[in-house]
Amino acid sequence: MDLFDYMRETSMEQESPLASRIRPVTLEEIVGQQHILGKDKLLYRAIKADKLGSLIFYGPPGTGKTTIAKVIANTTSAIFQQINATVAGKKEMEAVVKEARDARGMYGKRTILFVDEIHRFNKGQQDYLLPFVEDGTLILIGATTENPYFEVNGALLSRSVIFELKSLEKEDIKALIRRAVYDREKGMGAYNAEIDEDATEFLADIADGDARAALNAVELGVLTTEPGADGKIRLTLEVASECIQKRPVRYDKNGDNHYDIISAFIKSMRGSDPDAAVYYLAKMIYAGENVTFIARRIMICAAEDVGNADPQALAVAVAASQASERVGLPEAQIILAQAAAYVACAPKSNAAVMAIDKAMKSVHDVKTTVPVHLQDAHYAGAKGLGRGVGYRYAHDYPEHFVEQQYLPTEILGTVFYEPGELGYEKQMKERMERFRERKDYKNSKGQF
Repeated sequence: MDLFDYMRETSMEQESPLASRIRPVTLEEIVGQQHILGKDKLLYRAIKADKLGSLIFYGPPGTGKTTIAKVIANTTSAIFQQINATVAGKKEMEAVVKEARDARGMYGKRTILFVDEIHRFNKGQQDYLLPFVEDGTLILIGATTENPYFEVNGALLSRSVIFELKSLEKEDIKALIRRAVYDREKGMGAYNAEIDEDATEFLADIADGDARAALNAVELGVLTTEPGADGKIRLTLEVASECIQKRPVRYDKNGDNHYDIISAFIKSMRGSDPDAAVYYLAKMIYAGENVTFIARRIMICAAEDVGNADPQALAVAVAASQASERVGLPEAQIILAQAAAYVACAPKSNAAVMAIDKAMKSVHDVKTTVPVHLQDAHYAGAKGLGRGVGYRYAHDYPEHFVEQQYLPTEILGTVFYEPGELGYEKQMKERMERFRERKDYKNSKGQF
């Protein structure tokens, strides 16, 4: 490195965004991801021992993939090279491979190649790296926001350990915000700034696990806010909301208002009001509520309040849950809105809820035995004990129905499931009533 390179790097380091300047340089400085970086975890031990193999870091933006790679660069004795797959081509990779071969042959040093956005490499580019990973010329560390099982070649995956990074917890984001505001060496501490607690809460909520989003808002707030009479720059809730371009909504994820809104959301779907349901959905999304939490409530409502009046409602809700987690925000709001509107507009029935509640109580109150003809007859000696004897196979009879006892004798005649009068459940009710009224279905003693 010549003087000009040194000056350029020094200048870039000083002028780089806060999120880049404040990156941890040691494992101990990393916030969050304890499921892979706890002191008893494989990745922590491998970094500390400088015994890394090829790795793939997979997770949402702002969760620390590049940060961990930088920490590895600071702790390893290997040569560390970095390229970004969005701009790097074969020429850059060939140069890295040549340097890695030279370092290995001349100095016995390993080379770690960190490929950011590795999913951006096409199949040919990924295939080019494979032999050099396989023979140890390169130790590959890839970072991706996409599922590596879909986006990275199977051959590379089989030679790598995959670590999934999770969205940072709210407390993790708050710790990073405070570090950014008050750290005088790498943060904004030299600006004599302070941040209000409600502003910290708001930014940690709205960031939704993305540390970079919160840190960018902090930097913008400090650089654009005039000092007060006491010479301090104060980051208030109003300043924070302007910096991240979102109005603060009264929505505490751990407080009463959180439960009020989710309650209103569910009751609006139950009450067949799609307008209200979509409004409360929007309020939750705007306030930074977790997509998985919202999708879970829609699925529960589809089963609890729609049930068999429209069995498709649960299928729509489950599909929406999977799709919204796969797609992520902001597009996931469209998927969740479709599901919430469908559940709200569907015919309603809580017959299944009533059935399972009544059945659970019966299980608690009455000791029963399974009728002998329904018991398992597939093991040696079962028939000799009478197990399964007399069982009639329903598919051998008209309408695939045959009159025989299914409930235990102790509760024979009890009706648990009573289908409603709406939607598909009305057809189910008519069919079940026809079966129950069949001649000789049960005699006056409730026996077959």
